[in-house]
Amino acid sequence: MDNKLISGDAYVTKEGMYICSSDELSTNSLRAFVQDNQARSTKYQKNYDLYTGAHSILRMPHDPTSERPDNRLISNWANYVVDTYVGYFMGKPAKITLNNDTQNSQLQDWLSLNSFQNKLAEVAKQVAVYGRSYMLAYQDEQSDTKISVVEPTDGFMVYDTTINHNPLAFVRYSYFNNQLSGEIYTTKQVVSFGNDFNVNDATDHLYGAVPAVEFYSNTERLSLVGKIATLVNAYDSAFSRKANQVDYFDQAYLKILGIPLEKDRETGEPVLNLGANKVLYSPNADAANGQVDFISKPDGDNMQENMLNRLKDDIFQTSMVANLNDEAFSGNASGVAIRYKLLSMQNQAAFEERKFTIALRYLLGTLLGVGKIIGSANSDEMKKDLMFKFDRNIPLNTADEAQTASTLNGIVSKETQLSVLSIVDDPKAEIKRMQDEQQEAVKQAVKNAASATDSVKDDNDGQEEQQVLAGQSGSRKAVDGSKPSQRPTNQR
Repeated sequence: MDNKLISGDAYVTKEGMYICSSDELSTNSLRAFVQDNQARSTKYQKNYDLYTGAHSILRMPHDPTSERPDNRLISNWANYVVDTYVGYFMGKPAKITLNNDTQNSQLQDWLSLNSFQNKLAEVAKQVAVYGRSYMLAYQDEQSDTKISVVEPTDGFMVYDTTINHNPLAFVRYSYFNNQLSGEIYTTKQVVSFGNDFNVNDATDHLYGAVPAVEFYSNTERLSLVGKIATLVNAYDSAFSRKANQVDYFDQAYLKILGIPLEKDRETGEPVLNLGANKVLYSPNADAANGQVDFISKPDGDNMQENMLNRLKDDIFQTSMVANLNDEAFSGNASGVAIRYKLLSMQNQAAFEERKFTIALRYLLGTLLGVGKIIGSANSDEMKKDLMFKFDRNIPLNTADEAQTASTLNGIVSKETQLSVLSIVDDPKAEIKRMQDEQQEAVKQAVKNAASATDSVKDDNDGQEEQQVLAGQSGSRKAVDGSKPSQRPTNQR
């Protein structure tokens, strides 16, 4: 059976989705969903502890009577795997654009004002840790559209029973002093509830849809941390035991056989003993074969190292994340060679990119339809016009990119040509800057041409002025009796 009934009309699927068969949440359904999500929060907390370094081995009880070493060492592979993958997937901001230049400019201003790229990166990290995350939209006191990130420990989405599983309501809740409070965001209203799960008041909103969306990397809601949890715990245990063994070897026992030593005058016992002095003393052995040396202990270093290496390799293989510190990456400057080594991580990011695109198209299309971000707009049209581009954060050869972009000149549009270049964040804005530069160059050319014409004109005026002055000088000489210059006459 795929769906588990937890209340009269409340179900939980095998993937952990909440389904409600009614058109709205009843008090009993709301209570059942919140209680089930609280139970799941235990798993979420374990994943969070693995990510932050609060591993379970640190909370295991110590034996105060034991004299053996008891080291508690952790290697925070969960943190390394999550940060490496999120940096690869969302290290470069996703490009979210519209076709219309004016609308796109307004959209970019809103994204920047709301630090949307930072929040999107936080969502990606929560998906890697918990398996899911949420974005919630709301209107602030100035009626501006804002975005908030909600962890799965503080909220959940409820879907309807249609084949598309459309969002029916989003529930956000919190506990303060053991008192529950929260809100239900439906397609039309924001409804608040308290500790008894009864509705207190309701406020209409303008979105026309549930103003929240769920992000996940796969339908099963599997997290990176959840995949490697047992391997990380096993690595911590093996690593700690190895440290204990190193300390144990440092506490070597001295063996004295067949050599009588001085005894204590009061007790008559040997001065040295096994417990306090780490000495094994046997004076009754054959004196001719007396020995004084340290007891050798079995060495399991090779077995332990093989175990640690195997666990480490399994951690990265299971998480499908490349170990960038591995020797396989040393000495490879070729971008193509690096891409092949990152193929498994690239495939995983490609699946997650499709899920993120669907969620972002729904959320942003709904918000743009309100008319507070880019003016009056149709939600369905905005969902069609929105374009998303995710760039992987890997070393790139800009020279090869430039050559590829140059080859595409005249084959594809200018925007597509510029999208090949990783150094261009917004192709539309780059085209606008290129057009502005061309217009400025034309203005400068016209200005310089006009200046050149005036300069030529000034030179011609100067020559004519010199000729006039020369003619006036000849006339004065004729009046004074000097021979004037003869001018040729037209012969008929």
